[in-house]
Amino acid sequence: MSNSGAKGSIVNTTQMAAVVGQETILGKRIKRGYYRRTLPHLRRGDLSPMSHGFVERGFKQGLSPFELFWNIMNGREGLMDKSLRTRKSGYMQRRLINALQDLKVCDDMSVRAADGKIVQFMAGEDGIDPSKSDRGRLQWKNRIKGASIK
Repeated sequence: MSNSGAKGSIVNTTQMAAVVGQETILGKRIKRGYYRRTLPHLRRGDLSPMSHGFVERGFKQGLSPFELFWNIMNGREGLMDKSLRTRKSGYMQRRLINALQDLKVCDDMSVRAADGKIVQFMAGEDGIDPSKSDRGRLQWKNRIKGASIK
């Protein structure tokens, strides 16, 4: 499934079968917490990988309580990040829709406001219709199949 792109990735497969790896907060190893340690259950000055968020087992073997805690910390950060990103992008989408709601693409491929004033001489500045393109590239092979080349 991961090779086909249907679901998951190689990282997910590795985390299930072998090792989860280093958990991070804000893109860095877990360092903050209590005085000279990350959790009160650990010795002060402990520099071991486990004490800073390294998970040495995979989900198949099961995680120790500390490993589970690190994993949950990282997961919570991911949820918060996703939530804030969704909120910001939703607000941006709403603003764009409100700003562009009176624009339309005319038959001559120009973009005009509701009062008929030209906003753009060619839609999208490249003239490519998004419904007939593949990731921004015109599907030219499909267009010339029916036409004869002289």
